[in-house]
Parts: sequence; structure tokens; C-alpha cells
Amino acid sequence: MKRVIMLLAVLLLSPIFPGGSFAAEAPFHIGIATLTVSQAEDTYRGAEHMVKKYGDTSDGGMIKHITMPDNFMQEMETTISQIAGLADDPKIKVIVVGEAVPGTTEALRRVKEKRDDIICLTGSPQEDPNVISSVADYSVASDKIIRGYLNIYAAKKLGAKTFVIISFPRHMSYELQARRRAIFEEACKDLGLKYVFETAPDPVSDVGIAGAQQFILEKLPSWINKYGKETAFFCTNDAQTEPLLRQVAKYGGIFIEPDLPSPLMGYPGALGIDLKNEAGDWPAIMKKVEAAVIAAGGKGRMGTCAYSQSWATVCALTEYGKRIVEKKATLGKSKDLLECYASYTPGAEWFIRPYTELGTGVTNRKYQLIYQDTYIFGKGYLKLTDVKVPEKYFNLKNK
Repeated sequence: MKRVIMLLAVLLLSPIFPGGSFAAEAPFHIGIATLTVSQAEDTYRGAEHMVKKYGDTSDGGMIKHITMPDNFMQEMETTISQIAGLADDPKIKVIVVGEAVPGTTEALRRVKEKRDDIICLTGSPQEDPNVISSVADYSVASDKIIRGYLNIYAAKKLGAKTFVIISFPRHMSYELQARRRAIFEEACKDLGLKYVFETAPDPVSDVGIAGAQQFILEKLPSWINKYGKETAFFCTNDAQTEPLLRQVAKYGGIFIEPDLPSPLMGYPGALGIDLKNEAGDWPAIMKKVEAAVIAAGGKGRMGTCAYSQSWATVCALTEYGKRIVEKKATLGKSKDLLECYASYTPGAEWFIRPYTELGTGVTNRKYQLIYQDTYIFGKGYLKLTDVKVPEKYFNLKNK
């Protein structure tokens, strides 16, 4: 009888029983730091997915997920201490910062001072490439250089006559953001579109996220009235994407893709799409979002990528770190990283290349740029990965 009771206890604690702990403690831990759902939902969901796959450290699993403050510019020390605190766990072997906001470099510097054996990986760094690369072992960012040209190319393909970028000084102080702005302007000139820059409030300023979103809601109708419906709009902030999409769908206009492309970026909230039943199923998500966009009048005028780049990057970097520790991948080998992306995004093609500094021409292989083809709802893929970007855009200087 005692043997039966003991066997039942073991089974109840195994992964096959809901609510049970992992049968054995994970051999090492991976820390993931992301922003909250309100600032960057996709990175948060990516971390959730990895917790679901590999288990939470509190239950004997592999993943420790923490969130950084929404108001990260004013609470930078909190961000730094939270990330650095992950190194206090002696089993931590990898730290992934899903969206490397300002302060991440200092946080990882403190991590390395405590434990230089921890592999530090960052996604979408908001600090300059050479700054974050001084401490991060590998970083991945959206290829804003190539996409700068491709966004204008796509806008023209959809019939746009004007291209409006909406941003604020903090974002324009980042090198890749500033370079992309210069590329937007030059590409508009070359491809025959009118270029416009509109300034919006920064969500981490005193107005907060709600104030920054309200500004977009109020301004979009007048912008469309001013520039016309054949205008493509682009904003550099995730939180402002939802109100932008809502108003573009309501008043007309064109929207190629979010700054960090994803069918979850802005569309569900903007169009009232319930995706609870489709959670984690990207083809099903795309199908439902596409139906909603078409019903809202956005057919052939609104787009994104089939998989969230932010979500995929958190998953891929976490998987990459795990495989490096297990000696199934090599740190710094982009082919191994692409295999991790492919494992979470079946059917999607990714293009990756190392970052080259504009002023010196020095290639930074610790900092990789990545992009995925754009899908226009009701139209299909634009096959932008086949477009040859003119060489001059790779060397275009900030203005």
C-alpha cells in the first residue's frame, strides 16, 4: 500500500499532471527580461511561451521571467537592478533582454562583473550598437536600414503619394532610428513620394502612454485630411501603433507595417479582435486579423509580418542560449541563430546580416540585423526579400 501511495505522489508531481512540478530540477536557468504587456506585448508573450515550454524556475523549470518598468526612462535604476539581479541565481547561465531599453548596457555590465560566465543576449536594443556590444555577447535588431528603403518601396507599390513618419526626439537620438529616418527621406525623393515628419509625445514623458495614444487618436483625422488618403503612416513606438491603426482604418490611409512587425502589434486592440482561442497559433491569428482588416476596409492597404519579430526574437534568443549552453550551437554563429528562428516560425524566411558602422565601415558581428517579408492583408506577400536595395542606402549619413 505504501508503495502505491509513493508512486501516486511521484506521478502527481510529474509534468503530465496539470499543476504538477517538473519531475527533475532543470540543470541550469535562463533569465528573460521584457517590458510589460502595455509597452511591448509581443516580447512579453514570447517570454510566456518559453516559460510554458521549458517551465518556470519556481516549479523546477528553466525560465525566470521578469518585467521592466513601463516608465523605464525615469526608473532606469530599477530596470538596471532587476536585470542585474538575475545573476544572483547561481544556476543562471543565460540572460535574454527581450527589448533592450536604455540602461540594459549598465545592467549587463553589472551582470558580467558578478558572473562573466553568463551569456548575455539582447533583442531590439535601444542603445547604440557599439555601446550594447561592449557587454552583450550577441544582439539582434530589426534591419531598419534595409526596411527604411523597403517601406517606401512597398508604400509606392500600394499607391501611396505621401509617407509620414511619426516619432519623438528620444527615438531619433538612436543611431539606427536616425539612419532609417534619413533613408525614408532619401527613398521618398528617389521613388517620387512626398516625405513628412510629424512629432508626437514620448510615451515615457509626463503625458504617459495614455496621453501619447490620445494624441495620435486626435491628430490622425487632421493628418489624413491634410495629406490625403493615399498617405502611408509609420510610427516608431509600439504603444502608439494601436491608435494609429484604429484611425487609419476608420479614416483611410495606408499602413505598411509596425516598427516591430506582428499581427498582434496594434491590430487586436484597434479592430476589437478576440484572439484568445488562437493564442500561439500564428497562422490562425493571421487569418482572423486579415478578416477583420478587410471588414474594416483595409484590404490591400494595411499589413504586417506573418510572425511577430519581437515574439520570435525572444523565443529564438532563448533557444539559442539554451543550445549554446548544451553545446548544440555556437555563440556568434548566425546560421545557428537562424535555425532557432526557423524552429518557432515554420514557413517564414528570415534574412540576417551583421551591422556595419556608418562612420568607420567596421563590421560588428556581435550585432545582427534581421528582417522578414511583409504581408499585406487581402493582397499577400510583397516579396520584399527579393528586392535589391541600392548600395547608397547602406552608406547614407544621418541628417
